[in-house]
Amino acid sequence: MTLVENLTLFVLAAFVGYEIITKIPTNLHTPLMSGANAISGITLLGSVVVIAGSGETTLLATVLGFIAVVMATINVVGGYLVSHFMLAEFGGQ
Repeated sequence: MTLVENLTLFVLAAFVGYEIITKIPTNLHTPLMSGANAISGITLLGSVVVIAGSGETTLLATVLGFIAVVMATINVVGGYLVSHFMLAEFGGQ
């Protein structure tokens, strides 16, 4: 894919993600954390694939892939921590 195609895909994905998230009522954010963790896990896997590349990976793709891995990892770990604290608050653990 060319840079223009990648940027177009990124902008469309960001727009759709923003529209979906803003339509969810705030009282449903925490119960949807497991779904967000699953999506972040898919993002994490895709980022690792981008970093691994197929021999023609550029420095920009590697750096952006690394940034995506870090951000997705933070999101997954944060989601599990929030879920853990929520379960502890309601006597789950």
